[in-house]
Amino acid sequence: MSDPVSSIRNLGPAFEEACARAGIHSAQDLRELGADEAYTRLLQAGTKAHFIGYYVLVMGLQGRPWNDCKGEEKKQLRERFDAIKASAKPAAESQLVSDLNAIGVRVSASDLKQV
Repeated sequence: MSDPVSSIRNLGPAFEEACARAGIHSAQDLRELGADEAYTRLLQAGTKAHFIGYYVLVMGLQGRPWNDCKGEEKKQLRERFDAIKASAKPAAESQLVSDLNAIGVRVSASDLKQV
């Protein structure tokens, strides 16, 4: 049996649930994907982007405390996070949602389901 995602330092049950929704079911899966690919999958599965969540993941995969991220390293991680966030689109986002967002009408796929 594989170790659960929550066996990785800094990562708890809520993060493990988010990983499961993204198709990441073990600590080994998460390590093999690496922080950037795993976080991209989390965003595509609907997890809200949050910089602290990203760098907690990076630190955890390195076996470091979450608050060990400082200075230039934190600045570089912020740049990586911003690039991931800009490129990752939720899988459920339709072309209509993309087109509306492009013209400044901010909607989500769940907004369209309510109609």
